[in-house]
Amino acid sequence: MSDIGFLSARLRRGDMTSGEKLLQVSWSFVFWLCCIAAAGCAMLYSAANGKMDPWAMPQMIRFGIGLVLLLGIALIDVRLLMRYSYLFYGVVLVLLIVVEVKGVIGGGAQRWIDLGFVNLQPSELMKPAIVLALARYFQGVGLDDIGHPMVLLVPLGMIALPVGLIVIQPDLGTATVITMGAGTMLFLAGVRLWKFAIVGTGALAALPIGWSFLQDYQKNRILTFLDPERDPLGSGYHIMQSKIALGSGGLFGKGFLEGTQSHLNFLPERQTDFIFTMLAEEMGLVGALGLIGLYVIVMIYGYAIAYRCRHQYGRLVALGISTTFFLYFFINMAMVMGLIPVVGVPLPLVSYGGTALFTLMMSAGLLMNIWVHRDVQMGVRGGFGDL
Repeated sequence: MSDIGFLSARLRRGDMTSGEKLLQVSWSFVFWLCCIAAAGCAMLYSAANGKMDPWAMPQMIRFGIGLVLLLGIALIDVRLLMRYSYLFYGVVLVLLIVVEVKGVIGGGAQRWIDLGFVNLQPSELMKPAIVLALARYFQGVGLDDIGHPMVLLVPLGMIALPVGLIVIQPDLGTATVITMGAGTMLFLAGVRLWKFAIVGTGALAALPIGWSFLQDYQKNRILTFLDPERDPLGSGYHIMQSKIALGSGGLFGKGFLEGTQSHLNFLPERQTDFIFTMLAEEMGLVGALGLIGLYVIVMIYGYAIAYRCRHQYGRLVALGISTTFFLYFFINMAMVMGLIPVVGVPLPLVSYGGTALFTLMMSAGLLMNIWVHRDVQMGVRGGFGDL
């Protein structure tokens, strides 16, 4: 057997050494992630008026740790990853329950667990966890089986449990990302469109009931989205200032460190939720489109990995991660433009944050894991069966 044939056989068996797996890593993909993170650190440096602290330096350190995490996850045997997908999902689900019992309250929401050295946000970890669990469930499930209503009860329950816990926190932004990402995975797994139409109709019918369970600030966000000028000095202030900053940037922006709306403190949360607005003000339309272009490149890599993968589990994981990544930046950008209500979704690898950054790097590691093990032969059983 030739050396190429021998290597191909080893790739299918998945018995590569760590060094061989590192050679399989797409370093160009890692490069584009570094470009996005560099843009984020530059914006955090600007947000602090030309200082590395308190945001840019910690973000750089976290990203460095995240790169190590990415490579570590990429080297894990994908069959081992599939075997423990349910366990990871279960652990994160338990953490969400712990948040309800003894979570840390911040900004009016109870979303974090105090670990002493860091505040952990389990709702962020649920984004990749639900992708892994759903991909594990649908591994090897045929289209005829997916059409059976009883087969869909388990994944629907897997989605409803964490989403319900996250809504209670309350965190509608994360709940929306998880619901939309999981729904996309159901569609990609083969669930018919008419079933989504039934669920959507039921959701619309339940809107009046859901409205009564919203917090006052959440109702104000929706009403402000419908009419930002109803309370220009109150609930509508943030989005109006964001639109002013976006428009004032023009084609090429006001210049790095020269954004007036952000540096004169008219722009709220400029290091997190509204950091894209600050970038557009300082770098203009050209800079904003440049960042969007970087995000699109990363998405293309994700969908290309899914297309190249030979097993259903890897395809669904890659598609789920890529779709979730898209929802991250689409919702954040639409939010600061006033196209959707403000829901507090960070801009991936750009907004300041710990758990969100590590979750994104973990997700990128999962994509690389699928790429490295794209030719591995997997088991054919799905559901809760054995591998």
